[in-house]
Amino acid sequence: MNRTILVVDDDQKTRNLLKTYLEKHQYDVRVAHDGASFHAEFERFQAELSLVILDVMLPDTDGFTLCRSVRSQSTVPIIMLTASADDTDRIVGLELGADDYIAKPYNPRELLARIKAIHRRMQLAAPGASIRFLKFAGFSMDLVERVLLDAQGQPVVLTSMDFNLLRFMVEHAGETLDRARLMEQTRGRDLGPLDRSLDVQVSRLRQRLGDDGKQPVLIKTVRGSGYVFSAEVSAHAEA
Repeated sequence: MNRTILVVDDDQKTRNLLKTYLEKHQYDVRVAHDGASFHAEFERFQAELSLVILDVMLPDTDGFTLCRSVRSQSTVPIIMLTASADDTDRIVGLELGADDYIAKPYNPRELLARIKAIHRRMQLAAPGASIRFLKFAGFSMDLVERVLLDAQGQPVVLTSMDFNLLRFMVEHAGETLDRARLMEQTRGRDLGPLDRSLDVQVSRLRQRLGDDGKQPVLIKTVRGSGYVFSAEVSAHAEA
């Protein structure tokens, strides 16, 4: 899979820091400082790109316009960056076809985690992909047989709902997942104001994984936000 990322940000210091950080993690990074240079770089490297990172505020255009332009000719994943705390930017960006959204200031590690999650989902969804196993912390998820194996190769008892929840978390490792999103994706319904069923399920899942509920390592609680699956995840065709 290509690991070439095109970043557009009008702040030179931010561009350089992000380029250096991502290159340390084995990504090939192209940069642009405005809409015109972005279009030039996109046309030049479009066939190689595996991800585009768009800043919303640019001197000659905005990230929404660039997102719309990219989507009119490519399915390359897009992450949008914005300094606005208003949810409107996030909603507009997603409606235009962005795959993810992160607010400034952000932790580079969180951005890296979201990049990895998008690339992992691309790998799983690729035509002809033979990915069957997701591995983390000694565990192996068999996506075909729908079974979780521990480090000794023994099955871990999980309900179908538990497996669905764990798979969604593993496929989005490193991302902060709010409770409403988890409920919608795994149960297909909205989260009620007094509904604690998801939290009970997460607690049960931690027990199945041997993850200490008081100091969890795999499924961490993000106070006021939701949960994050913090283990490193790899995808494999064979066990």
